[in-house]
Amino acid sequence: MSSLTIDGGQVVALMGRNGAGKSTLLSAMAGLRTPFRGRVRIAGLDPAVLAPHDLVTTVGLVPQQAADLLYAESVDLECRQTDRDAQLAPGTTAAVLARIAPWVPKSAHPADLSEGSRLAVALSVVLAPDPTVLLLDEPTRGLDLSAKDLLIQVLREAAERGRTVVLATHDVELVAEVASRTIVVADGEIVADGTTRRIVTSSPMFAPQVSKVLAPLELLTVREVESVLARTLATSERDGKDQIS
Repeated sequence: MSSLTIDGGQVVALMGRNGAGKSTLLSAMAGLRTPFRGRVRIAGLDPAVLAPHDLVTTVGLVPQQAADLLYAESVDLECRQTDRDAQLAPGTTAAVLARIAPWVPKSAHPADLSEGSRLAVALSVVLAPDPTVLLLDEPTRGLDLSAKDLLIQVLREAAERGRTVVLATHDVELVAEVASRTIVVADGEIVADGTTRRIVTSSPMFAPQVSKVLAPLELLTVREVESVLARTLATSERDGKDQIS
């Protein structure tokens, strides 16, 4: 893997085929895997040697299966256990969950929740200690549109607070919506690194449908198309009024 530096406040997408090394990189960044070569530092710290309390305030990983983080018999117990493990004030994790997904029933078993609600609980568990770096591995797998919109909102808020967000994903629409920088990985090496607009629109593999249909316009998302159409319509209406007057 080539040298890689990510600044605070960035949302960075890792893209590449299955087996390219995206999940391996996230695991190394989370301190769960020792790099074969090189080293990982987050704010100057090696996550692999941090004490548990220091680790959860430095880096948090939401794995591909959110359920892998959830072991308690209810959402309420999960929140309480997170508070104890991370040495947080009682109610901290529950407050995070109430802010991002107030509809999730506290008495429910995590296994009985929808994919979106389960992701919300996992995000709350990881976000409650307010880690410097937030890592997510294929976070939109199995999500409906409303859950995906919630995820986008959470990631944007984290970046606005100066946190670094790194997500490994095949979801080009998510990348186009939320990531300012995209890194393409192949066989454990970085093969492309740049702004999301440049990387995504130049790739026949990763370009979203909007970009393909409207080329050569470098539009990535439906929201961008709506914005352009609204401005065009407003300009046309204004020009029409000027001609009449």
